Amino acid sequence: MSTIEMTYRDAVRQTMVEEMDANPDVFLMGEDIGRYRGTFRVTEGLYDKYGVEKNDFIVPGIARRVVDTPIVEPGIVGFAIGAAMVGLRPIVEMMTMSFSILALDQIINHAAKIHYMTAGQAKVPLVVRGPGGAANQLSAQHSHSMEGWYAHVPGLKVVAPATPACAKGLLRTAIRDDNPVIFTENPGLYGIKGDVPEDREFSIPFGKARIARQGTDLSLIAYSRMVHVCLAAAEQLAERGISAEVVDVRSLLPLDTETIFASVAKTHRAVVVYEDWKNGGYGAEIAARIAEECFDDLDAPVGRVGGLNVPMPYSRVLELECIPNADDVLAAVNKIA
Repeated sequence: MSTIEMTYRDAVRQTMVEEMDANPDVFLMGEDIGRYRGTFRVTEGLYDKYGVEKNDFIVPGIARRVVDTPIVEPGIVGFAIGAAMVGLRPIVEMMTMSFSILALDQIINHAAKIHYMTAGQAKVPLVVRGPGGAANQLSAQHSHSMEGWYAHVPGLKVVAPATPACAKGLLRTAIRDDNPVIFTENPGLYGIKGDVPEDREFSIPFGKARIARQGTDLSLIAYSRMVHVCLAAAEQLAERGISAEVVDVRSLLPLDTETIFASVAKTHRAVVVYEDWKNGGYGAEIAARIAEECFDDLDAPVGRVGGLNVPMPYSRVLELECIPNADDVLAAVNKIA
């Protein structure tokens, strides 16, 4: 399969363009996604491509397929749920996934439950995507890692890709899925580059983890930006003669426990790494499942590395102290090695 190098940001944008070109039911909604091009420039060029001068109006001044919305997250998601129920496929961009907290009722109490409560008569093919996690001095109200909150909810699907290729493959699957999908993009990944398949049908199924690095002595299990932190730690461990396998979870709900358990059965040690607050974060769920199902395979307790349990500081020095890094992973490994 032929590939092309591109950034994570461009992989997300390209996938939305390909799906909008292929299916007129796909459209995009969000704050500042039009002429401003999105807070992280993910939607750059989409307003021009699908803008008012090239489409009929829904409301004068608003593009048919790129809807630059007011600052009203519950209204944005509520509108998108209604559109999805009548057959459209909306993509909602949150300026930051932290702001999706304002739409929790719409996402959890409606989008996630409508299919069940209508006995399957109504579907909600909705994607809620945007930056989740710490960026660079966005402070306490803009730095939440929300994926674990949503992975708690039956009826949702939750993914957190770590590479440009995974972002493209999983986003295509998300847009085509008939269920509501939470698609979280760590802002620290937008600028990274990687090889991405050029195939316009390239997709990655939900519920399938990948082995980012083969190893034999211990398993480092992570998702999103923490995969790269684990890969950096694995390089340092290799210099000490320790072979670390890195498992990129990718899909939180559904979760591929088969791949995770197989890795632990091979290495007999595991450390779970996640950026969210350590207390009650999704990594705790992964660690619990390993402890329950792989007890006989483990030669040591399951290690866990998470973010500090404090509101994210504005100071860059303090912010970096709150986010797990390779040294934190190495310290956790030292406890179980």
